[in-house]
Parts: sequence; structure tokens; C-alpha cells
Amino acid sequence: MAVQAIPRQKRGSLSTALVITRRELRDSLRDWRIVTPIIVLTVIFPFLMDFTSRWATNWVSQYTDPILVERINPFLLMIVGFFPISFSLIIALESFVGEKERNSLEPILSMPVSDLELYLGKMLSSLLLPLVASYLGITVFLLSRLLTTPRWVPPLDLAVLMVLLTTMEAIVMVSGAVVVSSQTTSVRAANLLASFIIIPMALLVQAQSIIMFYAEYNALWWIVLALMVVSLILVRMGIRIFNREEILSKEMDELNLKNTWRSFIKYFLRPPEAATQRGDQASAKFNPIRFYRHDIPLLIRQQGLPLLVVFIATVAAGVLGAVFAVQHPLPANLLPLHEISANTFGNLQKVRLLPEIDTSFIFFNNFRVIILAAVVSVFSFGVLTLFLTLINIGLVSFIITQIVLLGYNPWLFTAAFILPHGIFEIPAILLGMAFALRIGAALVSPPQGLDVGQGLILTLANFIKILIFVVVPLLILAAYIEANITPQIVVAVYAAK
Repeated sequence: MAVQAIPRQKRGSLSTALVITRRELRDSLRDWRIVTPIIVLTVIFPFLMDFTSRWATNWVSQYTDPILVERINPFLLMIVGFFPISFSLIIALESFVGEKERNSLEPILSMPVSDLELYLGKMLSSLLLPLVASYLGITVFLLSRLLTTPRWVPPLDLAVLMVLLTTMEAIVMVSGAVVVSSQTTSVRAANLLASFIIIPMALLVQAQSIIMFYAEYNALWWIVLALMVVSLILVRMGIRIFNREEILSKEMDELNLKNTWRSFIKYFLRPPEAATQRGDQASAKFNPIRFYRHDIPLLIRQQGLPLLVVFIATVAAGVLGAVFAVQHPLPANLLPLHEISANTFGNLQKVRLLPEIDTSFIFFNNFRVIILAAVVSVFSFGVLTLFLTLINIGLVSFIITQIVLLGYNPWLFTAAFILPHGIFEIPAILLGMAFALRIGAALVSPPQGLDVGQGLILTLANFIKILIFVVVPLLILAAYIEANITPQIVVAVYAAK
């Protein structure tokens, strides 16, 4: 049945969103299944942690260094703050799909409010109650530790850090759960998908525990910053893909591999400007001449922003690699370029400047990096793709800077070791990384007119097209030059010195 378009306000108003938030909070407070666990975690659990803290302090102090005793309390403070926000997933997962199963969603979606106001109202209502419970739990625990023996009062910066850490964890979990709730059709499916939120957060809490026992609290500030970035990405993703008409009309999630393959073929064969047009994919023909003359240049122009991001990451990697090289200079005899002889390549392998590699080894190594970048982009919204770029370019920058520090000519080294194959390899890798980055970005910001699944298929088709017709040929050519021509140039340049 077709769903009639619902009129909505054009402006985004926080006050309107708060009206929805108050309604949702009233409904949550009426449900004893939600209120009871929160009260238990707010009042009883902190006292349990206080008892555990005092018992552990007295027991551990008999057998170990007192410094370990001092680090138990910050760890328990973090746990007290985290447990109440774990219930935020239940409320957030119910925000849309739960009401749809109870047949109470349509009146909410019919309200004369914008998608932004509706989405923010639902997200705030899912966030506030667990977050307030978490703050109360932290307060009860601190008061309990203050009034009992032995007393423990955390430093102000540590207390602020724990509050911020708890807040950002709650926002990440809620924003992710609301996205899941708005894109699924059943509570069962939403609960299964919630594992993609619970497992990473559980691993993060374990990492934080290790950091706290080592008292490296400065590292936790970086985690707070990282969580802030992730929360902004998830909120942006939720707002971008939220569509109330689609929520009402979607009846069942169905995995249709045949239709998915048809969509992929359509996006792959058609010109970029016609990829999203309706029609039979059979009308699009395989035309390599058109691919090279029209499709590839247009796709590269369309990826201006990802290319700019990858370029910025490349520059940053070059700077970081140089800084790291200055801070950690290598021994002078580690790069004995003067030992290179024109007689044999044995000396090159002996000093480990040119390992025993061939064209296929070099090609598949670079190819694996680009494929890995595309895979991890899906699971990290493109973030890990940038990390791979930083690692590869940073390593090159590190080596060149070490050459400078050892007194060699960096321009000569670059011209002999990198430039012959680099003029093909570097553009190929940067192009591959940019299109891999766009795959992950499609989850946050799908192309106009497409949902998340369609956007993912389109960006994947574009990535495969660039990979086959541009990246792979350049990498093969670069690998052949690096394995067969670059060593000859290196020997010719440095043997003459």
C-alpha cells in the first residue's frame, strides 16, 4: 500500500524535538520493566561496588604494592558509570521498531514535525534517562566512598574524565542503536544487529580498564575525543538516512541476492550520471572505450572530496613520518648506500635495500592493501582506510627523512628508489584509497536518492570499475618497473659514487 507523503515543517526546532522527548520519557517512566533496572543500577549497584572496593582494598593491600590499591577505585568508578548506560540500548532499540510492532508508530510519524526534529527527539529520549541514571550512580558511589573507611576522593580531572567518558559512550551507543532501530523491521532483528554495538563497546571498556590500571589517564582523553568523532558520525548518519515514509512502508527485511547482483551490474555498466535512473540494466552495454573516455574521468571528478581527504591524510602522514624519523634516527651503518656495486645484486640483498622480490609479489602486495582498505572501510565508515594511507605514506616519509639525517641527497634517493615506479604506483594507490574511502562514507551519507544499501552497492560498483580499468593496470606496470628497472637505476646511480 502506498504511503502518503506527510507534511512537515521546514525548519528544525529544538523545542519541538524536546516535546517529543518529554512524551517518550513519560512513556518510559510508566514502564516498570525499564524503571526497575535503572533504579537498581543507580542505587544498589554503586553500594555493591563500594563494598567490593573496600573488600578488595583490604585484601589486595596485604599481598601487593599499595599503588595497585589506589587504582582499583578509578576502575570501579568507570564500571559504575558504564552499567546504567548499557540499558540505553534497550530503550534506543525500541524507539522506532518497537513502536512499529506495537502499531503505535504511525501516529508519531504523522506529527507535523520535520524528520530532524523527530529523530533528535527520539534520540534524546533514549539518551537522557540512562545518562541521568549513570550520573546518579557515579554520585552515589563517590558519596559512599567519601563517607566510609578507607576514604577515597578522586582528583577533579579524573572525575571530569569519567563523566565525559561515560557521556560519550552513552551517545555512541544510543546514536548507533537508534540508527539500527530506524532501519530494521523487527525488534528481534534490531537486537541481533545491536551486537555490532555491544561487542566494540565491551572491547573498549576492557582496553580502558588496562589503561586505568597502568594509570595512563592521558590516553583516556584521546578515547574521549575518538568517541566524540564516532558519535558525530553516527548522529550524522542517522539524520541523513532517516526517512519516515520508508519506515512506514517497509514490511520485511529481505536479502535478495539476485536483485542485489542486478543492481550491481546496472551501476557498473551504466554511465555514472545514469546509474540511478530506473530501467532495465540490460540497456547498458559493456563499452571499455566509453569507460576510459567518459566514465573514469567523470567518476574521478565526482570523488573530489574523498580525493582531497586522502591527499590531506597523505600530507599529514609525510609530516608525521618525518617527525618520527627525527625523534628516532637510525644508526649510520644501517643504510650503507656506498656499498652498492654494479657487479651484482647480491650486495643490495646483503644490505637489505632490495629484498628478493618479483613483479607478482609487488603487485599482489599493493593489490591486497587496496582490497583491505575497501573491506575495513565498510566496518569503520572509512576511518581505517585513512589509517592504512597514513601507515604506507608515513613509512616512505620516515625512510626519506632518515636518508637526509644520514647525510645522503634525498632528491637523488627519491629519484633512484621511488620515482621510477612511484609515478604509476602512488597515483594508483591514492585513487584506490579514495574510492575505498567512499564505500565507508556511503553508510553515513548515501548518494542522493538512494538508501544505505543502494548507496553501498553503487560505491562498490564504482570502486570495482576504477580498480579494474585504472588501478590494476597501473599497479602491474609499477610492479614490473620496481622489480626490473628500479634496481638497475639504483645500481647505476650509486655505483658511480
